[in-house]
Amino acid sequence: VHLVESGGGLVQAGGSLRLSCAASGLNLRNNAVGWFRQTPGRKEREGLSSISRTDGTTYYADSVKGRFTISTDDAKNTVYLQINRLKPEDTAVYYCNTDPVYLNWGQGTQVTVSS
Repeated sequence: VHLVESGGGLVQAGGSLRLSCAASGLNLRNNAVGWFRQTPGRKEREGLSSISRTDGTTYYADSVKGRFTISTDDAKNTVYLQINRLKPEDTAVYYCNTDPVYLNWGQGTQVTVSS
């Protein structure tokens, strides 16, 4: 089972990115999926958003509410995170995983926001 994150990059503050989480060996239709991030010097990953596959309920951390949007594409077995109005403090490595977390963490995708 693999989750592969992509879509990160270097952007200016105020810009946007769409991150992708592609799954292989796991049907995302049957699993809640979340996005997380880890900033330099921080030991734990911060939970940002998740989506329930039971009823489509979404969750957003206060720090990203109104700027981040999680969505899914079942045909591609992929979960997305649209990030708008990026801030320098959004700089981090972004990861996806099941919610609750039970898979090994992937490589993540680096998001760097310049001021």
